[in-house]
Amino acid sequence: MDEERIRDIEIHLLLEALRLRFGYEFHNYSRASLKRRILGCLSTCAFKRISDIIPLLLRDESFHQKLILALTVTVTEMYRDPEVFKSLKEHVFPVLKTWPFINVWHAGCASGEEVYSLAILLKEGGYLDRARIYATDINEEALCKAREGVYPAGHLRQYEENYRLAGGSECLAQSCHIRYELAMMHTDLRKNMVFANHNLATDGTFTETHLILCRNVLIYFNQELQDRVLRLFAESLIHGGFLCLGSKESLRFSSVADQFVPICSEARIFQKRLEPNHES
Repeated sequence: MDEERIRDIEIHLLLEALRLRFGYEFHNYSRASLKRRILGCLSTCAFKRISDIIPLLLRDESFHQKLILALTVTVTEMYRDPEVFKSLKEHVFPVLKTWPFINVWHAGCASGEEVYSLAILLKEGGYLDRARIYATDINEEALCKAREGVYPAGHLRQYEENYRLAGGSECLAQSCHIRYELAMMHTDLRKNMVFANHNLATDGTFTETHLILCRNVLIYFNQELQDRVLRLFAESLIHGGFLCLGSKESLRFSSVADQFVPICSEARIFQKRLEPNHES
């Protein structure tokens, strides 16, 4: 048996150990992406083979957290892809304001920068007080950072530029306290946020939602898991609710494609079709 085949078996056993011991399901993630991340994690350990880290995973809680961190992606920034936030403001917010209460689900929120980005725009539009933002991720370390809402102040210059391009109308620095080279987001932005660990591969829906953002998460899943997640989003959204995906993600060829209509193709924003008796 060649080395590559042995390595594939080791990866399968590692993922099975992770599932049985901690309940995390990674079998349907993109195998090429997983392999890169597992090998990257292995390079930081004192082991030469993937199979060598399985006993450590089963018995060492801290290593379990290290592996989850290695397997999940936390690349983000405030107003990442500002044209997407501008499109949300132009095409989605006018509909959101017609509802008495707004539930937003930001799935795969990472360390929270984009969650606060949306909250600031909602506040500027006068909708934040009647909104609840559910921010979820599988990575507990990233969630802790998101709950704290503390980021390097040195990033604010780039964030401010993104904010302007996204259609922000005030000064981004007014939304945070800056001290000791750190920027802490204002508590009034966090009061309507709920941060929770949620596994898109295994967990279900938890609230009726008006807007779902899940950007650049599905690209790490295989087609079966992508379809499972998109069905979950369709079940979670009210009729007329909105779904925002990443720039390389699509509803095409999914089992729920016919339940949505594109609102802004460039920003990957879709609206769940209204019930037949509500359609014009």
